Amino acid sequence: MTESEAVKEFKDGMTALRDSSPREALEHMRKAARLNKDNPFYLSYMGLTLAMAERKLEEAEDLCYAALRMKRNQPEFYLNLAEVYRRAGKKEDAVWILTSGLEFTKRDPRLSVALGKLGVRRPPIIRFLDRKNFLNRQMGRLRRRAAQGRDGLGAAARAKTRGSGYQPPAS
Repeated sequence: MTESEAVKEFKDGMTALRDSSPREALEHMRKAARLNKDNPFYLSYMGLTLAMAERKLEEAEDLCYAALRMKRNQPEFYLNLAEVYRRAGKKEDAVWILTSGLEFTKRDPRLSVALGKLGVRRPPIIRFLDRKNFLNRQMGRLRRRAAQGRDGLGAAARAKTRGSGYQPPAS
């Protein structure tokens, strides 16, 4: 019975979090985590709501990191920990955790979007020229195409086509 109670509390907490009520969400998350201490989802979201509601950032970081140690391939845990780091003013740590999360989650697009929102960009190719300079823009486009591969497909598209018998056009 306690498992179903924990799931109900977690769902109620997620609803409160979506409704921008972090204090209410925190109470539900605490109850869910108390009922099932071994569930990494409960720990991670309790850490996130703790950071949002009470600004107990160290405790929130510990909870999110504990959840991440339990299940490394869950993108939400990286996103939650990155948000805690962001609220603590640790942008470099947020970037680091999202980047390392890309390795463990098969390059989940949500992590890439979160990195983009943090403003992470590659440096200009010709550093003494402005980022908006024509040469930097054109060389940046070439660098991006080269990273995608000669056939113009990104890594995800290449992985999908490997087993399908797809052959890129001959040069």
